[in-house]
Order: sequence, then C-alpha cells, then structure tokens
Amino acid sequence: MADLWDDHDNYWRQNYANRPYASGRSYDDLRGGYRYGYENAERHRGRSWDDVERDLSTDWDRYEHRGQSTWENVKDAVRDAWARMTTGTASYDAHSSSTGSSGTTTLGTGANSSSRTTY
Repeated sequence: MADLWDDHDNYWRQNYANRPYASGRSYDDLRGGYRYGYENAERHRGRSWDDVERDLSTDWDRYEHRGQSTWENVKDAVRDAWARMTTGTASYDAHSSSTGSSGTTTLGTGANSSSRTTY
C-alpha cells in the first residue's frame, strides 16, 4: 500500500495548491489528510462519505500521520482524497464544506452518485 500511496502523494503534492481549501497552506499541512482519505477509502469501501465522516472525524486524533493538524484543518483534504479513490476524480463541494454541514453531495458511483463540483 505504501508504493501506491507514493503515487497519490506525488499527485497531491503537484495539485494541492489548486484546491480551494489550500489557500495559505503548505502541502505538509494537508498531507496527513490526503493520506487519511486515501487509506480510509479502501478501508470503508462501499460506504458513502456521509456514512463515514463522523467515524473519520472521531478517529483522526489517533491517526499516526496526522502531525499537528486538527480534523477541521484537514477534513476537506480527506474528503478530496476519498473522492479521488472512490470515484476516480478529486472532488470538492465548496458550499457544504464552508458551511460545515454534511452537505448534499454523496460520493460514490452508480445509484449512489450525485452531482459534485470538480476543480
């Protein structure tokens, strides 16, 4: 899994600055969030973001690669990496994230898909 993470790590390192939540942040500020989303997308395969977000939030403080970041600081990066792993497209719903609501975007494929903003 580490070799696969390296590919995703390179992708995010090259693309994070274009994400709306990355303004004023370095890649190192968000890296743990990207990795957490990457790892948990596989662990929770078949479940929607809305189904797992609360669990991910709760478990963030025990995650070994979190560094000094809080859940609030990385949750958008986690969701972005989750989307890339579960839908094949990095996706970010700026409205639901900025309001802190659970939003209406369900990440997934097939019948569980819904519209999302892609940057």
